[in-house]
Amino acid sequence: MRSRYSAFALGDAPYLLGTWDPATRPRTLELDADVEWKRLFIEGTEAGGPFDTVGVVTFTAIARGPEGRIELRERSRFRRSGGSWVYVDGETPPERRHSM
Repeated sequence: MRSRYSAFALGDAPYLLGTWDPATRPRTLELDADVEWKRLFIEGTEAGGPFDTVGVVTFTAIARGPEGRIELRERSRFRRSGGSWVYVDGETPPERRHSM
């Protein structure tokens, strides 16, 4: 997860595509050069240990874009492929709304 975040921060689309599960990988990936990634918070993990074949990482990534602050929250699924972890897919949780 951290290496993929770093690739987003550096604008390294080939690395991102290379660490994406071929079953879910897009044909191309265009990164927004106007978005500057600032920080990654790993909020939790499930499985993903040395003897696991799948794992889940819940994270928040903070960025700055032309419109201001961006917070991306995602629960990402990974699987082990040939000894390396590859990104399968992710889901963003619904926004939490506070009532007054």
